[in-house]
Amino acid sequence: MLFVKFILAILPILWLVIALSVLKIAGHKACLAALIITAVLAMFYWKLSLINTVTAGLEGILNALWPICLVIVAALFTYNLTLETGAMDKIKKMLAGVSMDERVLLLIIGWGFGNFMEGMAGFGTAVAIPASMLAGIGLNPMRAVIACLVVNSTPTAFGSVGVPTVTLASITGLDVLPLAGDVALIQFVLTFLSPFFMVCIMGQGIKALKGVLPMVLIAALSFTVPWFIAAQVIGCELPNIIGSIISLICMVAAARFLNRDTEGEYAIKLAEEDQGVDFGISEGVKAWSPFILIFFLLILTSTLCPPIHDRIAGIATSVIVYAGENGSTLTFSWINTPGVMIFIAAIIGGIIQKASVGTMLRVLGETLIKYWKTILTICSVMATAKIMGYSGMISDIANMLVVATGPFYPFISPLIGALGAFVTGSGTSTCVLFGGLQSQTAVSLGLNPSWMAAANVMGAGIGKMICPQGIAIGAGAINAVGSESEILRSVFKYFVFYVVVAGVICYAGTIIGL
Repeated sequence: MLFVKFILAILPILWLVIALSVLKIAGHKACLAALIITAVLAMFYWKLSLINTVTAGLEGILNALWPICLVIVAALFTYNLTLETGAMDKIKKMLAGVSMDERVLLLIIGWGFGNFMEGMAGFGTAVAIPASMLAGIGLNPMRAVIACLVVNSTPTAFGSVGVPTVTLASITGLDVLPLAGDVALIQFVLTFLSPFFMVCIMGQGIKALKGVLPMVLIAALSFTVPWFIAAQVIGCELPNIIGSIISLICMVAAARFLNRDTEGEYAIKLAEEDQGVDFGISEGVKAWSPFILIFFLLILTSTLCPPIHDRIAGIATSVIVYAGENGSTLTFSWINTPGVMIFIAAIIGGIIQKASVGTMLRVLGETLIKYWKTILTICSVMATAKIMGYSGMISDIANMLVVATGPFYPFISPLIGALGAFVTGSGTSTCVLFGGLQSQTAVSLGLNPSWMAAANVMGAGIGKMICPQGIAIGAGAINAVGSESEILRSVFKYFVFYVVVAGVICYAGTIIGL
């Protein structure tokens, strides 16, 4: 009976994998079909009533629109506005002044700035903004998205000022500080390796590391070491933020001495008019103003600044949408949410760059029209996830995996977290779904519940690499809606490597008594 439930419950997931990677169906169509399959199974096999199925799906759609789609539209609007005002051309020139080596710029924007965006905002910003910027300065758009998806797998646990790990601690009843330490320890190897993979992805092979290895080592060490220390000493709120700021400073400083070759294989090819900075500091600040404002607004409205955060945090509406028992409370934060802050930063930045109200409204309208398929994809995925969760489909999948693996359960523990992220697209939601299961299973097997909970959130980050929601964000960021199947096929091998290494690390940790 459990096996039959497992097979039926995993059908929507198998459909998504086959539809996107084999049949090459567009993301929004594949995810809509997955939603229909899930709803039919939930109603006719799991006996979820029609009203409960509809309200579960509605909860997912509302959750997708606010805050996830809000963040994505805000991020893409910011980027498109910088294109409209010509600011991106100036940013391109300034970045070329730091380095003409695309691998160095990839590390600065995709690794350093991307990890900062994950630490402050999350919700896809660490893929959408860096990938669009990298494409804007001339890097291969598809490889930029793949690199950002792979790298974004490791900072997820401490994303959005530590929300996934804080949630995991509350679900499992574990102390936050020791849990944060275990999360950093279990993820240390993959986090350190991520910038190496990033460069290899952009350069299409290990040969890309030639000549840039010192810079990659600086990028890896300058983020991972302070990130690890912050998690052990401070907790889960600041590791990504501290690590990324230190890493950005170190990389920009190192770029003054390393990889100054402007004629090599990986040198950015700029048009003659784009070479050389022919404007002053004030013009440079104007060009960067939306991104500078995002930086400060996210910090000022986060828990790092309690007076402002506490004052606006209560401006929210909480509702229970699901009509059945144990419905989750859906909270809409009307001001203190990353999407609103990014929109505010974009509008103020647009004013600074002399964009008229009409221009900004036109760019916003064009952004919404261009990315409606991305929004539909994310809404479908979130509705599917909610129906699977409320019907019991997700728990049936996890329970089967626990029974089937027995004492080798630690090896597949990260895979369960990855499964949750594949469905939900969220590290926090994955912790809610499987955090209790992981820690309770650890107790029954005589293992450290904190270590197994850490494996869950590590797997959640890895699963985001291939989740339809994240891939749709990436495709939208580079204006390649419809290329989701190509992105999934390209990133899948990295997902397999990461999840296998994560399983080995988790299992090894239980052997040595962590």
